[in-house]
Amino acid sequence: MKYEVLISGRTLLVELERQSESWQATICGESSPADVAEIAPNTFSVLMASQSQEVCVTPKGGGKLSLQTGRFVFTAEVVDPRSWRGRRHTGAEAEGRQQIIAPMPGKIVRVLVRAGEKVEVGQGLLVVEAMKMQNEIRSPKGGMVERVLVGEGQAVNAGQVLCVVA
Repeated sequence: MKYEVLISGRTLLVELERQSESWQATICGESSPADVAEIAPNTFSVLMASQSQEVCVTPKGGGKLSLQTGRFVFTAEVVDPRSWRGRRHTGAEAEGRQQIIAPMPGKIVRVLVRAGEKVEVGQGLLVVEAMKMQNEIRSPKGGMVERVLVGEGQAVNAGQVLCVVA
């Protein structure tokens, strides 16, 4: 599968090829085996070139994605719409009950919603501060906030459930 991806204003040619249990990723001509696992909804563990990264993917609509890894946040867009059609993050919202988890350890600086509140896909739910940066955690689906499990000022661990949207 070949993709032309626009990341933060820079166009990259990305080619992915399935090889038995793993993937071969070629980015701008440089090839490397890659191991990718979805460890939580919209959160992936990527092992490539002997480096491990946790990547949180948030659909932004219009085929755009917000990619967060560590303290870096990028906006990505697949330029060729034919290669994007029918894929999971095309702006289609997540289905079913969604547990919203902390992408990294940090501190809750703002809770933007309450239990019982109606939310839209992409709406901010909480703001987590990690590594001196504030990151807004957005809803992967439209629905009702079932529970908020954290409060402002609370320290959280990576992977900890912050709230539930049903």
